[in-house]
Amino acid sequence: MNEFWDQRYSEPGFAYGMEPNTFFVEVLDSLTPGRLLLPGEGEGRNAIYAAGKCWEVSAFDQSIVARDKAREWAESMDLQFDYRLASMEEFFCPDPIFDLIAIIYIHLLPETRLQVHRQLSACLKPGGKIILECFHKNQLRYGSGGPPIKELLYQEDDIRSDFTALDIDLCEEHILDIFQGKFHSSKSSVVRLIANKPF
Repeated sequence: MNEFWDQRYSEPGFAYGMEPNTFFVEVLDSLTPGRLLLPGEGEGRNAIYAAGKCWEVSAFDQSIVARDKAREWAESMDLQFDYRLASMEEFFCPDPIFDLIAIIYIHLLPETRLQVHRQLSACLKPGGKIILECFHKNQLRYGSGGPPIKELLYQEDDIRSDFTALDIDLCEEHILDIFQGKFHSSKSSVVRLIANKPF
């Protein structure tokens, strides 16, 4: 799997564009800057935006090509963030230190998804927030991005059951026009989550 992502991110330009995810921006801009975790961050579009807004950003991804590309971009912008090399299964957070965790287009098989989502929940401070935007199972109707495998796509019940330890403010399907690089384009079905860790 590392080879797949290294190859994708080795292509000229940015696979998913340079603009941050719209939902991520909406939520981030409504919050006081703090500590942010970005799993599977890819080439750094969300990390760059958040670092420029004075967030203390930690990110990880399994692709060394993506990590190096993000670091080079950050250096060119005179921005800094911590970017580590790790898969979703390998990442471990020993203490609840993050104010915000953003899960943006990370698609996992059901057994791995549950494990990862619960581990990420444990990384939140009390009062911290998790947001998620991923392709919905209905995305197969559109074919405009994401994995073409139903088991790797999500629906509301999946996400609610993964985050039972959190208070869920929003968990619903949205139909959006997405234009994020050449791999996410046109009308799409996504599921969005906003959830808070109780004090």
